[in-house]
Amino acid sequence: MQAKEFYPIGITGKKWQDAEYQLWRNQTSVKRNYQQEVVTKIHALADRFKVEQYGALSYDSERYPLFCIKSNSWESNKPVVLITGGVHGYETSGVHGALQFVDTQMENYSRYFNIIVAPCISPWGYETINRWNPLAIDPNRSFFTDSPAEESANLIKLVNTIGQAILVHFDLHETTDTDETEFRPALAARDGADFTPGTIPDGFYTVGNSENPQSNFQAAVIQSVSLVTHIAPADKDGKIIGSQVTQEGVINYPMVKLGLCGGVANCTYSTTTEVYPDSSKVTAEQCNQAQVAAIKGGLDYVLTKI
Repeated sequence: MQAKEFYPIGITGKKWQDAEYQLWRNQTSVKRNYQQEVVTKIHALADRFKVEQYGALSYDSERYPLFCIKSNSWESNKPVVLITGGVHGYETSGVHGALQFVDTQMENYSRYFNIIVAPCISPWGYETINRWNPLAIDPNRSFFTDSPAEESANLIKLVNTIGQAILVHFDLHETTDTDETEFRPALAARDGADFTPGTIPDGFYTVGNSENPQSNFQAAVIQSVSLVTHIAPADKDGKIIGSQVTQEGVINYPMVKLGLCGGVANCTYSTTTEVYPDSSKVTAEQCNQAQVAAIKGGLDYVLTKI
C-alpha cells in the first residue's frame, strides 16, 4: 500500500478501506496537551463566566471533555452570539483566539449580547495537530443531521439547547501550509481522487455564506483585522483557495450545503475567519489578536444594526 507519489497511504484511484484507515490512525501521535493548554484556561475563566460541559468525545471521555463558556448576564431581550474555535483542532489561533476574546473582551460585549463560546470543538485534533478526527472524518464537513462526527454532533446539540435564535456566528479557523502539504493530499488519497496542487494565500481572509453573504459585515471584519495583520490578496485569477474573491479578503461558500460549522446556526451574520500562521510577517500572538479583532469588528458592526 505504498502508493501515490503525493501521499504514502493508499493505492492510486482506490478509496481507502479499513487497512488504510488503520495505517493513517497508526501514524498519528499526541503532540500537545489539551487538558494543560486549553482546559486549564477554560476553568480559569469560571469565576467570571459560566463554564459548562456540553459533552465529551467517546475516544477518551475523561481526556476529551467539551466545554462552552457563557456570558453571565444572559437576558432574553439580548441577541445571541456564537463563537466557535478548534473545529479543526490543528488551527491553533482558533482555539486560543476564542479564549483570548473571552478573557479580554467578553465582559464588555456581554452588555449588549448573550455570548456563548465553544473554544475547542475537536480536542483530539488539537492534541494530534490534525484536521480530521480519529475516523478520518472532517468535522467541518459534518454539520448535518445524524452527523458521523461526534465533534459536530455535540455542537449541534449545544446549539439546539440555547433556546433563542442566534444572530451572529464567528467560526475561527486558520489556513496553513500543511493544508497543501498534508491535508489536501490525504483527502485525495482517502477518496481515491487525483490531487491537484494549489496555493496557500499569504494573509487573513474570511469565508461568508453564499446564501446570505452580508458583504458589509464581512468588510467590517476585514477592516478590523487589517489593523493587526495583513489581508490575503487574490491570486492571478482573482481567487483565494480556488474561490472567487467578492471583495477584499472575502470569499463565499454554501455553508449548509457543505456541512460547514459556519452554517450550524442559520443566523443573519456569519463569518468563518482564516488566519495565516505560517507567514513570516506574523507571530502566534498576532494570530490570536487577529481572531479577537475579527470578532470585535463584526460585533461593532452588528451593534449599528440592532
